[in-house]
Amino acid sequence: MAAGGSTAAALGAFIVFEDEAGFAMTPPRARTWGRRGHTPVVRVPGRSRRRISIAALCCYKPGEPSRLIYRPRFHLPFKGARKSFTWRDYRDLLVRAHLQLGGPVVVVWDNLNTHRTAGLRQYAADHDWLTVFQLPSYAPELNPVEGIWSWLRRGPLANAAFTDPDRLERALRHGLAQIQRRPHLIDGCLAETGLAITPP
Repeated sequence: MAAGGSTAAALGAFIVFEDEAGFAMTPPRARTWGRRGHTPVVRVPGRSRRRISIAALCCYKPGEPSRLIYRPRFHLPFKGARKSFTWRDYRDLLVRAHLQLGGPVVVVWDNLNTHRTAGLRQYAADHDWLTVFQLPSYAPELNPVEGIWSWLRRGPLANAAFTDPDRLERALRHGLAQIQRRPHLIDGCLAETGLAITPP
């Protein structure tokens, strides 16, 4: 992380952490209140394999409000349809971040195979606004985006059953928009990792 921080400071760049997660129509379980002796029950209308994947970026720079940028991917219910992001999806997300943040980007992400494809490596090599660092293997606790997923599952999605994919999408967009309007939540996700981004 020290290398990424010093690189970002030298470039005047945002440090951007990336991660992805999948969300289904069946609800994640969470604690709730109920009458004594009556276990709260959330009835699910039926099993569904419809899922939505989200790739998200937590963006940090000293002196700037922290930002959350994300891209959804809807799993098509067809046999053989791709259910994960392609390297071009990640490229497009990083281009979007570069345009929205208005400056260089130092991206820090895990060792997912798609992150290490030749196409992404070549794209980073060809564009001086983009620098890539890999997190250590099996170190999700160092990625603040994990805190975003935790907040969503304990908050807007907790014990919620969705009757159709559109409602799941609306709930996800609403929850992510709440986080985007509250930079202190994004800062809290970074603080939870124990990492710190300090001015040069």
